[in-house]
Amino acid sequence: MSNKVVIIGSGFAGLSSACYLAKEGFDVTILEKNKIPGGRARKFEANGFTFDMGPSWYWMPDVFENFFNDFGKKVSDYYDLVRLDPSYSIHFGKDEIMEVPAKLNDLKEMFESYEKGSSINLEKFLKEAEYKYEVGMNEFVHKPGLSLLEFADLRVFKSVFKLQMLTSMSAYVRKLFKNEKLIQLLEFPVLFLGATPENTPAMYSLMNYADLALGTWYPKGGMHKIIEGMVDLAKELGVKFELNTTVENLEVDKNLIKTIKTSKGDFIADTIIGAADYHHVEQELLNKKDQDYSDKYWDKRTMAPSSLLFYLGVNKRLKNLHHHNLFFDADFKKHAEEIYENPAWPSNPLFYACVPSITDDTIAPNDCENLFLLVPLAPDLEDTEELREKYYNIIMDRLEVQTNQKIRDHITYKRSYAHKDFISDYNAYKGNAYGLANTLKQTAILKPRLKSKKVKNLYYAGQLTTPGPGVPPSIISGKVVANEIKKSILQFN
Repeated sequence: MSNKVVIIGSGFAGLSSACYLAKEGFDVTILEKNKIPGGRARKFEANGFTFDMGPSWYWMPDVFENFFNDFGKKVSDYYDLVRLDPSYSIHFGKDEIMEVPAKLNDLKEMFESYEKGSSINLEKFLKEAEYKYEVGMNEFVHKPGLSLLEFADLRVFKSVFKLQMLTSMSAYVRKLFKNEKLIQLLEFPVLFLGATPENTPAMYSLMNYADLALGTWYPKGGMHKIIEGMVDLAKELGVKFELNTTVENLEVDKNLIKTIKTSKGDFIADTIIGAADYHHVEQELLNKKDQDYSDKYWDKRTMAPSSLLFYLGVNKRLKNLHHHNLFFDADFKKHAEEIYENPAWPSNPLFYACVPSITDDTIAPNDCENLFLLVPLAPDLEDTEELREKYYNIIMDRLEVQTNQKIRDHITYKRSYAHKDFISDYNAYKGNAYGLANTLKQTAILKPRLKSKKVKNLYYAGQLTTPGPGVPPSIISGKVVANEIKKSILQFN
């Protein structure tokens, strides 16, 4: 048996699995439907601006460093990192701005300024979050989620209680802090996991450790520099890329995929990895008899949010903004409910503004700004140009008031992106932006499996399977699935 692998999709998970398998001597080809690799982390250029299309937060720098270290490389071989300070700002109202400092002592002082004595509880909170981060990132996320026996290790079993899997994030934070602004600061990272803080396990305070202790970083040139580095590494290892290649069908015979039908002809492989949208690969590329899950199963999954995005070119410098800016000048709880519990276009949305040109002058023309706006939304909503424009005006009105400046009159480039685009570009189930929600009922072995039960040579990677949504978990997902394939081939041989 030869070791030929075809990977569908060139996002973080696809690139990661490709690199690990190529390192082990596998013959690897990536099929990508778009004209450039990167999935949601693609870039585009317009009017002298360079826009990252998706991820904009660089957290968990150790995951990126570990990935490149596994190949005898360093992050710095591919891109330069800058630590942001302040990490980001939160706008609670006009002239009510919390600037979150990078240094721990400064952070403690900031907490004290909002709530006397809170710095002591911050130390306790971060110490517990550090433990969760070390166990979560070194133990749980590297398990393939194929059997309960993976969690039979006594040390891991004991840690379940220490990880606070049965306590909600909301209850945990409120036990330690009383100031509502500090609570919102600590709760916001879990919003993208796919549930309200009331329904998210306190284990995910590990994200606060990534945020407040490990820091917020930026790769000079843009987040797509990570993709470019991974693509360069993959090519160094011999991975082949077939771009503008749409997979149309996976032909199965005797429980094995024999032929991959694409817009550019047929491909043959011994092993296939679906690193594109899991639902699309399983439900639309396979025949019914070869699918592990039903339409009903998928419809009952809790998806992480979608997003309404705006890519804007501004012909002047902006004031009163940092690289990352969160606008919490609306009802935090109400917007969360309109994403997770009663899905609807939000009545008064929170939003996020990223101005990477403040840090990096290579991504915008001189004396101009690159402005990226994001409104978290429930997946599977109606998406029309009229709705996009309505919300553009809502958030621009507030952005101008909160930062005390005219912006709309200075916009020379504008592009929107929402549900329909996520479906068109990525075949994203229900137009989701972030994958499958990290709820207790969708954790570990309760996620869609990374190995098909019915098709022996089909595996999955990415944010709808183990370990979950986000850039670092997607990179780890690629490593986990590569290890499973390697073990399977060794057993076969």
